[in-house]
Amino acid sequence: MDESADSGEDTEEAEGKAINFSLLAMPSSLDPHAANDGYSLYVMTNIYETLVKMNQDLELEPGLAESYEQLDDTTWEFKLREGVTFHDGSEFNAEAVKANLDRVRDPEVGAPLEFLFTEIDEVEIIDDYTVQIHTKGPFAALPAHLAHPGGHMISKEVIDADYAGMETGGNPLTEVNKNPVGTGFFKFEEIAEGDHVTLVKNEDYWGEPAKPESVTFKAVPEDGTRIAELSTGDADLIYPVNPSDVARIDGTEGNCVTQNQSASMSYMGFNVEKEPFDDPDVRKAIAMSIDKEAIINDMLEGIPAVADTPLNPTVKGHSEDLEPVIFDKEAAKALLAESGHGDGFTAEIVVNDRTTADIATYIQQELKDLNINLEIRQMESGAYQEFTANGEHEIFMGSWGTVTLDADYGLHPMFHSDNHGAPGNRTRYSNEEVDTLLDQARTETDEAARMEQYAKAQQIIIDESPLVPIYHSVLLAGINEELDGYYQYPSSFPYLKDLD
Repeated sequence: MDESADSGEDTEEAEGKAINFSLLAMPSSLDPHAANDGYSLYVMTNIYETLVKMNQDLELEPGLAESYEQLDDTTWEFKLREGVTFHDGSEFNAEAVKANLDRVRDPEVGAPLEFLFTEIDEVEIIDDYTVQIHTKGPFAALPAHLAHPGGHMISKEVIDADYAGMETGGNPLTEVNKNPVGTGFFKFEEIAEGDHVTLVKNEDYWGEPAKPESVTFKAVPEDGTRIAELSTGDADLIYPVNPSDVARIDGTEGNCVTQNQSASMSYMGFNVEKEPFDDPDVRKAIAMSIDKEAIINDMLEGIPAVADTPLNPTVKGHSEDLEPVIFDKEAAKALLAESGHGDGFTAEIVVNDRTTADIATYIQQELKDLNINLEIRQMESGAYQEFTANGEHEIFMGSWGTVTLDADYGLHPMFHSDNHGAPGNRTRYSNEEVDTLLDQARTETDEAARMEQYAKAQQIIIDESPLVPIYHSVLLAGINEELDGYYQYPSSFPYLKDLD
């Protein structure tokens, strides 16, 4: 963007731009071992970096690791970049890598992102810039897991401060949230709780520095307010955008909506520990009564794709050979009657934004044909996350982004019985056969056999319907057209380094 065209001052252009980014909610934490919600990750991905990263072609490539290779079935070696420093001036080296991967797996810390790294047995320092990661068994998905934001590298000095706080009675996962220090192209400046987070350019970045001088992430829960801020120039970027607002933004001079591929699946989930949703026939009957194409065409401007399976087509492990639940209202009524619930019941569905509220309203009307009275409860994002993690819900609208683009992350957190609650399994689903298949796939060295195990697990999940896949998202962000270089990774996270 040529700001001198507006200001006539070359100095302003030279100094870069302060970017204002309006989001639906504030991050729940800035500690990458603690937070797995999108709004936390949108901020953290600009502060921290990973050993391995995903490029725009959906391929893994070295990040903070200069190179990596698998030495045998259970040993991976990573050669680290030299000359990289954290924002606090401390050195990025093998000791820092070990400190991070040991911390995220430490049961005393209780990191919600621990599930990503449970297959790691030991992190061994070979020299200052070489580490070997030993796994409990073969684990083909390790590089993909290290590319997840849970693999973001935190300054060892801040990790040590967090442990020091624990030793004096403090809560774990506290110090890093207060003082997030990574190696990324932006560094933390300030946070105003409930309002905004500001990052500033890291002038000492090991690679090419970011173009903007700063980025401020502001919490703006109302869709209309975010759009108004974009139109007045108070915001340079807004996310998310409701599909029904795309035409309105595109019709505003100077603004447009970017549409980007995702690895996300949006769904309606049941708490299978609560009656009557502990009955697979009840869940399947409801799944059979939802017309997904109508939801997408009538409510989402035809933008997303119908989801019949738990994995987005961008994810390794997605299969076209599965038998989905077919929309059939009459068969749904018959199945519900066979389950003993033909007279219907009342249940509550919780949502956390306008899009999910609109879809829930649509489903509410559909389920009246089954004598099901659906009561909609809209919650603020943070309260919703806690409510559903604690299993207090009956039905909820949710989404899951398989940011590693590997089926292990798309299925294990969502459906393995070890991961009830915050790690991802908010339906609280348990099936021994599914657990076994997912565990076997983690250590399977034959790629074809691994994909077959994931396909079998998915078919069981579809048949038992702990959730109803509805659509595979297209990421919609409102943007000032003069901002060049903006894009989003398929993993769903805004990458703001190259904004002009």
